[in-house]
Formats: sequence, structure tokens, C-alpha cells
Amino acid sequence: METVTPGILTYLLVAWGVVTAVFIVMFIRRSLLESHEDDQIFLDAAGDQMAAEQRALVAKIMAMSRPLLALGIASGSLLLVMAGVWLYEGLKSF
Repeated sequence: METVTPGILTYLLVAWGVVTAVFIVMFIRRSLLESHEDDQIFLDAAGDQMAAEQRALVAKIMAMSRPLLALGIASGSLLLVMAGVWLYEGLKSF
């Protein structure tokens, strides 16, 4: 019986899975925040609290944009690296 040693492809797959899972969770979180955002607010003097809540909500959404972009790029890059390693290993054994 052969023993299988985990190679670089296994580690890349685990890293890709973790990065992609965090990306999906953050994307869902941002979508939930965006669903609570109002397009238009008609405010009077009593609506200052609602305006402050909307500004805080928009700030949270904007703060998530850069990490989401970075995680998306990291996930795609890891996927491309995994494909390259898989092709290299396949051609090397050919």
C-alpha cells in the first residue's frame, strides 16, 4: 500500500478554500448591509438619528470594499497557481 504525502497542491487547495470561504462570508455580509441601506431618505429635524445610522451603514459598506477586492484577487490568483502546479506536475510525469 502506498502512502500519499501531501504535496504543494494540497496546501494550495486548503489555502484557496480558506480564502474563498472568507471572501464569500464577507460578500454575504456586505450584501446584507446593503439590503438595509435606503436609496432615498426624506428627513426633517427629527430624522437626524436615521441619517446618522445611514451614514454609519455606508461607512461600513465602504470599509469592506478594499478587503473584498483583495480577497477576490487572492482567490483568483491561488486558483491560477493551482492550475499551473497541476499542469506542471502532469507534464512532469508525462
